[in-house]
Amino acid sequence: MKKVIVILLTAVFLSGYSSFTPAQIDYATKVKVSMNLLKQELAVFGTPKLEGGILSFGTTEINGNFDIVDEVVDKEGGTATVFIKKDDGSFERIATTIINEGRRAVGTKLAVASPAMAPIKAGNAYYGQADILSRKYETGYEPIKDASGQVIGIYYVGYRL
Repeated sequence: MKKVIVILLTAVFLSGYSSFTPAQIDYATKVKVSMNLLKQELAVFGTPKLEGGILSFGTTEINGNFDIVDEVVDKEGGTATVFIKKDDGSFERIATTIINEGRRAVGTKLAVASPAMAPIKAGNAYYGQADILSRKYETGYEPIKDASGQVIGIYYVGYRL
């Protein structure tokens, strides 16, 4: 009887019953690696702060500064973005590799319906699939917090599926 159960369990496992496919696991790993790189690249400049609609790490302004997001994508592929928190509670792209209508999607906002919105507003990360400008991505979103622990922006990385 034990042998039959082992054979059945093995058959179920080998038939793809797992909730993850190898491609999804690979994307999930890529997202984590890219996120760590993005955060490390920005942390070198110092503590993040948001003043007058300008996000800075130390004295380095990030608004319109594409060098860091480009470097992450050059090294790891995918897409990378830095968002700032606006006065109305929304999050706007200020540095991105996401292209919309032939231009960087700077000034566009994280969709209110994004699965990342609630976790980010609560100060937590979101990892999983999301639609970005009508395209499906495997993503990672982590809050950028100032010295007092307030969410002032978002780190984002993703891979188009």
